[in-house]
Amino acid sequence: MLKCQKCPKPATYHITEVVSEEQYEELHLCEECYQKFFYDSQQQGAGQKGGAGQIEEGDEASALNQRECPVCGIKFVEFRNSGRLGCPHDYQEFREELAPLLENIHGEVRHCGKTPRRLPQNIQTQSELIQLRKQLQQAVTREAYEEAARLRDRIRQLEES
Repeated sequence: MLKCQKCPKPATYHITEVVSEEQYEELHLCEECYQKFFYDSQQQGAGQKGGAGQIEEGDEASALNQRECPVCGIKFVEFRNSGRLGCPHDYQEFREELAPLLENIHGEVRHCGKTPRRLPQNIQTQSELIQLRKQLQQAVTREAYEEAARLRDRIRQLEES
């Protein structure tokens, strides 16, 4: 694990600044030093552009980072650092910020799930499988093993197709 370049704490932020096409500067900073670095760069940007809008954006970002889930208490800045949410309610609490992130990563903002490999193709096949399994259970209970073997083979055939 890398250490912060400004203090002995572990670095949690890794910043690459492009100086020119062939020259890059890498910064490895802890949370506190990153906040100072980020605040200083915001101040310099506001001074160069002469706009108070830069400071307002910084205030909005820090307000967002300090917003927390009322259920588990995780702050958005903690999620950004760890990449893990604290509870299912966080999705609703940080919905506006998470939606673009999830869409960028997964291509969707709604989980569609996965389907089993042996999922029947249609409802008719599914209902037939349910009936055959019941009949198989009854045949085993009656000790009608030949009928049970026939039903078992039919179930396998439907599951594989």
